[in-house]
Order: sequence, then C-alpha cells, then structure tokens
Amino acid sequence: MSTRTPGDDVPVRRLDRILAFMSLGLAVVSIGCFFAIIIARPLGVTDFTVGAWPIVAVLPIIALPIAFLMILALLIMTFLRRARANRGE
Repeated sequence: MSTRTPGDDVPVRRLDRILAFMSLGLAVVSIGCFFAIIIARPLGVTDFTVGAWPIVAVLPIIALPIAFLMILALLIMTFLRRARANRGE
C-alpha cells in the first residue's frame, strides 16, 4: 500500500493535456463524419466523390487509429510518471 497522502498527486503536464484534447477532438470529428455518411445515404446523396465527401469518408479511417495511439501514449506516459513519483525520484 502507498503511504502517500491523497493530496500529493502528480501535476498534469502541458503535453498530457495536448494529447488528451487532440485525441478527443480527432475521435469526435471522426465519429461525426461517420454519422454524416450514415445519414447522407438515406437522404439520397449518391455521389461521394465530389466536394468534401471524399475527406469525410476517409477521415474516420485515418483519425480513429491516430486518436487511439495518442490515448495509448498518454496512458503510458501517465503510468511512467506516477511510477517515478511513487519511487521518489
């Protein structure tokens, strides 16, 4: 068991906040594009090769894995920082 008091929490770094908000933003935009495609099909949009539709169609394929990797990097950095703080470095 840890002997530290609950108030001795490790401060959040700027890089942690950037990774958290960027991954959340990418995930939200990707899910929004996914729902836009789902809603556009029944509304009669048949040509997804013109305008912004190619970007809307490809964005979830690229952004969701990047968001997942950013969350994974954030978790690893947090676990390492807490382990170092608990060791007393």
